Amino acid sequence: MLQLGEERMSQTEVDVRGPKDQRSSPCGNLLDRGEREVEEEEDQEEELGGEDCVILNEDYDTDLELGDQEEAYDPTGYMEACEALQVVPAYNFLRNMHNSELSMMHRCLGPQGTKALAVPLVTNTSILRLNLRDNWMEGMGGAAIAEMLKENCYITEVDLSDNSLGDHGAGAIASMLKENSTLLNLNLSGNHFTDRSVEHLGPALITNSRLQQLDLSHNALGEQAGQSMGQALSENTGLRSLNLAWNCIRGRGAAILANGLGGNICLRTVDLSFNGLGKEGASALGKALKENIVLEELNMGRNPIQNAGCFTILKSVQENPDSAMEAIYFSDITVNQDFEDLYRAVKEIFPALTVNHGGRIGTFRKAKA
Repeated sequence: MLQLGEERMSQTEVDVRGPKDQRSSPCGNLLDRGEREVEEEEDQEEELGGEDCVILNEDYDTDLELGDQEEAYDPTGYMEACEALQVVPAYNFLRNMHNSELSMMHRCLGPQGTKALAVPLVTNTSILRLNLRDNWMEGMGGAAIAEMLKENCYITEVDLSDNSLGDHGAGAIASMLKENSTLLNLNLSGNHFTDRSVEHLGPALITNSRLQQLDLSHNALGEQAGQSMGQALSENTGLRSLNLAWNCIRGRGAAILANGLGGNICLRTVDLSFNGLGKEGASALGKALKENIVLEELNMGRNPIQNAGCFTILKSVQENPDSAMEAIYFSDITVNQDFEDLYRAVKEIFPALTVNHGGRIGTFRKAKA
């Protein structure tokens, strides 16, 4: 304090040239000259110290990005994690970490940014729904979120779609599903998953009985993935909705997948559209539907099953008196009059059933003269 007083005295002696230029103390008294200035210096220093605290507090409350605020605004360690990983903090997280839903789509977090975000989420008890879609987190980032979900017992919905998780990320997610008992809804669409990914995910779905909705659409799942999923579905007792649209599940893989659906006792909704499923897959699915009594909605749209495949599936529903089917989608697949006649007959048994298709063959032909 002595040094600070000496500096202020020196400045006063130089600057005092008249009433307008005289400096005032925090309480408004003029700093004139001579003994008065020396006598009041200690009081001024004490008062100035108090004012310094007030000024700092005002800045502290108004500037969220000041480093001095880290302890008050970020008790989670997020800023420290960002500094350690050399990433720019996502202040959207700090503003919303006490809400029940956190949406951070298209933020370009990358693997390191995702790792930093996972640190505070481990102990967060407010967020129930987490949307991290399209952040290019890759396998490393996916693994960080997976590790976080092993510890966090509050988050029930997670969207990790379009993040290029790959097979490595799928393995980490599978490991998490074997331990997590809270997660109900998981979106893994568009993550470059392959058959190898399902080698991990399949066994995890047998172990986990809590997950109710799973989206694996827009990946690269093939015949082997269909076999792995079929085996898993025959034993899974938790899933209510499964989306496998926009994959390449066909041939023997489609047949084993269909068999798995036949023995499943929980699934209510299944989307198999855009898979290249042919007549073989439709035939296997038809057999499964003769036994399944819980499936309510089936999407087979845009598959090359043609009218014959559509007919086979609908006929199976007709032959299952305990069928729970309410809606079947054959989008962009044209059907003939035989199918239309069958549909009318099935409607008499299941009045609530609706079937969507791509129109009837010959509908738009020019009428003969």
